[in-house]
Amino acid sequence: MAITILVTGGTFDKEYNELDGKLFFKNTHLHEMLQLGRSRVKLNIKTLMLVDSLELTDEDRHTILRRCIKTRVDRIVVTHGTDTMEITARVLGEAIKDKTIVLTGAMVPYKFGSSDGLFNLGSALAFVQTLPHGVYIVMNGRFFPWDNVTKNRKTGVFEELH
Repeated sequence: MAITILVTGGTFDKEYNELDGKLFFKNTHLHEMLQLGRSRVKLNIKTLMLVDSLELTDEDRHTILRRCIKTRVDRIVVTHGTDTMEITARVLGEAIKDKTIVLTGAMVPYKFGSSDGLFNLGSALAFVQTLPHGVYIVMNGRFFPWDNVTKNRKTGVFEELH
């Protein structure tokens, strides 16, 4: 079973500029993370954009939606910033019923060394292979259906709505 990974950016792929102290995008770290994790899953990786999720537009979300619809495989992982991940999950969840789509990200950039990104990526790859068709957010070893999830801004973790 092949899995498509769509890269959209987010904290997952940010790097730190030591000169001005700002975070920025250069390239995705996904290939390095998969190598470090010794992944043996057959993957097709496509970078759609490298954008902070706070800067994602409706058009960006529709680009992600169109790509998910066009993708021939029915197992897709989308790397995404956590700040608006549930918004994109709703866009996908309302439109796509015949595929398993998992959105995941990180609270700390991978390049910082203390990132949760590697664990979240591994969890996403496992969940996308085992969950039934639907759209999910996978963070911190848990999965949440697209219509029952929120990011708790006080604790920095994803939770069920009810």
